[in-house]
Amino acid sequence: MEENRIDRKFAALRAHGEKAFIAYICAGDPSLEATRALALCLEKAGVDVLELGVPFSDPMADGIVNQMASQRALEGGTTPYGVLECVREIRKESQMPIVLYTYLNPLLALGFERFHRDAEAAGVDGMLILDLPPDEDGAELAQAGTECDGRVGMRRIRLIAPTTPDERIARITMKGDGFIYYVSREGVTGEQAGVAEGVGAHIEAIRRTTSLPVVVGFGVSNPEQARQVAGLADGVVVGSAIVKRIAQYRGEPEMAELVAEFVRPMAAAAKGGGISDCGLRIAE
Repeated sequence: MEENRIDRKFAALRAHGEKAFIAYICAGDPSLEATRALALCLEKAGVDVLELGVPFSDPMADGIVNQMASQRALEGGTTPYGVLECVREIRKESQMPIVLYTYLNPLLALGFERFHRDAEAAGVDGMLILDLPPDEDGAELAQAGTECDGRVGMRRIRLIAPTTPDERIARITMKGDGFIYYVSREGVTGEQAGVAEGVGAHIEAIRRTTSLPVVVGFGVSNPEQARQVAGLADGVVVGSAIVKRIAQYRGEPEMAELVAEFVRPMAAAAKGGGISDCGLRIAE
């Protein structure tokens, strides 16, 4: 595959001795227009890669904060193709890498291969499909009527859990590209009081099988945790803590700026450097 925005971003960060800060938000919460504004302001606050959740009625890997965000987005009329239109709008002003965080059922309902091609055309750089094991990615879907492995020109982001045995880690990383997402805790997404034990050892086990960047998510929610994780991994993922602030500020006209102010110190902690201000300032 040709290099895409994800590859270029990690290469640029590596060249500057920095780690990636990855933010998750649910598309359509509180609206797709708000999602566009959030994406642009989060980039200015230091976000390197945006994980954009496609709202789904049964998000089994998500904790209550992200479940409620998905429910609000669905109630507001957000659809997968509405999310792709939102990506097109973001692309008019930003080349920030975007990864769709989704589940398999909506993609099969829409047409797996078709949706991947439409997503790539809209400007999506990668897909993280929560409930699609790499073993079933390709042959099983071909039996369902698809004609390709679904990757097209996008990167397929693979998940590895704390319980994944070493021999399976190698099989997963062999089918991954873009970066590997290490889920630091068993269970679902959500803020935690501290960084999970054993993260460093698991990252080293993954790195023995791949040269891809390894990022860590699930539970990171403040600058100190972001700094700790960045000292071990190639990037940090923060989701529920950001989504919680979106819910908190969703009635405010400066919601995007308020959320960006919350994100900025975490992004700076992950990178180990200062971040420029978001273009729109919050009134004192």
